[in-house]
Amino acid sequence: MASPARAFIAFDYDHDSNMRDLLVGQSKHSDTPFEIHDWSVKKPFTGDWKEKVRERIRKTDVVIVLCGQYTHLATGVAAELEIAREEKKPYFLLRAYKERTCYSPSSASYTDKIYDWTWANLKSLIQGYR
Repeated sequence: MASPARAFIAFDYDHDSNMRDLLVGQSKHSDTPFEIHDWSVKKPFTGDWKEKVRERIRKTDVVIVLCGQYTHLATGVAAELEIAREEKKPYFLLRAYKERTCYSPSSASYTDKIYDWTWANLKSLIQGYR
């Protein structure tokens, strides 16, 4: 079996940390064919936070961007996505809420699709990078 995927989860800390927790929890179910090594930042960094985030993103296989109602205003998420692209890390955008309008980060490409957060999509997207 392939080694588990290491993922950095970019999310709006002020509005979507509960959804990040759900995503990490979902990855721990016994029937999950992958494991998320969560390298996301739980507390604000001091100093050059972008370089510290860059170090974490370099250690991952894929970046998952959780998109919520205010993600387009979250400058940290926009910076994390820019760093992922600079580091040539694959990424995908995941709709955090089924019943709400969700927005991509301001740094996202107009061609980036926001995928529905379903078990099938998540498995397929993660396995596509392993």
